[in-house]
Amino acid sequence: MRIRKLFKFENAHIVRDCSTRRCSENIHGHSYKVEVLLESNYLDDGQMVYDFGLTKRYIKELIDAFDHGITLWKEDERTYLEAMKAHSSRWIELPVSPSAEQFSRVIYLMVERVLACTEMRNGEKEVKLHSIIVHETETGYAQGFEEDAHSELMGKIALEEIVFSEQIRSEWSDPELWEHLLKHQMLVNPKKV
Repeated sequence: MRIRKLFKFENAHIVRDCSTRRCSENIHGHSYKVEVLLESNYLDDGQMVYDFGLTKRYIKELIDAFDHGITLWKEDERTYLEAMKAHSSRWIELPVSPSAEQFSRVIYLMVERVLACTEMRNGEKEVKLHSIIVHETETGYAQGFEEDAHSELMGKIALEEIVFSEQIRSEWSDPELWEHLLKHQMLVNPKKV
């Protein structure tokens, strides 16, 4: 069985080297919609694949990190990166350009790590991430699967190279959340939310 949870965020970026001049030469923003699709052959004690309330914890916090911020590509011009960080307290630096395609891969890896590091407490079994769909506009989206997220052909993404600003980290329920995930430390789901 497959379930879907929708998240939303507002974010600005530049997608360098793309064909469209407006996108590659100008800071611009989108109202993103992110679909997280989870699946399992089992149901938990509440007869659910995974309680939607649980997705509002670590998964939502990580996706919400992009909200009202700017996403930067670490390979962009140094002066641009420094200026954006100096004038915005909410920024994320990625090892890949922030296109919808790369957002789907990055978010896939983040959610995949959350699930791998979560101790389930309500009978959840074999909950897996099916895919991530990132709607950049009303008419365009990118859907990333496991093979895309881990593809060397599309550019390797190391979670250790994703940097969240201090402001973003301070807003999490646990400011050390990202470090815990990078170290594969277990996160314990509450019995009730």
